[in-house]
Amino acid sequence: MDFGAVLQTNPPASRTVHLAKLAEQFGFSHVWTFDSHLLWQEPYVIYSQILAETKRVIVGPMVTNPATRDWTVTASIYATLNEMYGNRTICGIGRGDSAVRVTNGAPTTLKTLRESIHVIRELANSRAVEYNGAQLQFPWSVGSTLDIWVAAYGPLALKLTGEVGDGFILQLADLDIAEWMIKTVRDSAEAAGRDPMSIEFCVAAPMYIGDDWEHMREQCRWFGGMVGNHVADIVSKYGTGGSVPKALTDYIAGREGYDYNEHGRAGNTHTSFVPDEIVDRFCLLGTADQHIEKLKALKELGVDQFAGYLQHDNKEETLRVYGETVIPALKDHVTAKA
Repeated sequence: MDFGAVLQTNPPASRTVHLAKLAEQFGFSHVWTFDSHLLWQEPYVIYSQILAETKRVIVGPMVTNPATRDWTVTASIYATLNEMYGNRTICGIGRGDSAVRVTNGAPTTLKTLRESIHVIRELANSRAVEYNGAQLQFPWSVGSTLDIWVAAYGPLALKLTGEVGDGFILQLADLDIAEWMIKTVRDSAEAAGRDPMSIEFCVAAPMYIGDDWEHMREQCRWFGGMVGNHVADIVSKYGTGGSVPKALTDYIAGREGYDYNEHGRAGNTHTSFVPDEIVDRFCLLGTADQHIEKLKALKELGVDQFAGYLQHDNKEETLRVYGETVIPALKDHVTAKA
């Protein structure tokens, strides 16, 4: 299993770069960031500095969207970073949440998401593509490679992921929901004639190492509110009696609204509707042994990467314990002498 660290690009940018470097030192393979240009600093600029100051870690957004940048601009950024730093980027993409809603916009359609994935993938992989009635290609890009991982919750978005995604990002760590969603994506891939095992599966959720459960829950309760935004969209489209698991839809019954000024922030004031049970199910909290137990269960379901959100007050210590204890426990063990 691979491991990623998910950061917010809060100022100073040097702090984000420091945490990314620390993540690499502790064995994390990926550094992801939020991509919401009004709430936080521009991530792609910071990626360039992270890549300049690290050697192996792969960087990308969790997640970008098709609405806030022209797709050719997005592809150009990736191709440029790959030329500069040697194919160490990845693209997480979805329909859009805070980046579009803060500007009074709305998530894009799945049709738009599908088209954007194709354009970004082809251009960022040094290939030509049809776009707005013209054939386009970066004449300066040779040998660039970019995988695109799709973030999804609802049935139609999961279907799209299976049809076109190089990977699937599930932003919660509930075992039952993860099992259902992974199967749904794999079934969609198979129906589309793809190898269902070729899709990488990433579970992303807050990770907090500690033993004060009340404090850990309050530091991570924001995550249930963030997920609730997407669940509310699903419920408005499908209702509560469809194919979406009740474990995902029931908890938002008490949701009354959402303040994007506090999006993704520990201790925000609008997520009191999220019960402790949901925090525990959606996140990874507790001792190293408790993290290892849940991660092994996720690995058994087919999860290839766990990406841990670090939006709390225990960032460095959580990275340290993961690097020294958790990550080694999930690696394949090789002995020097058989």
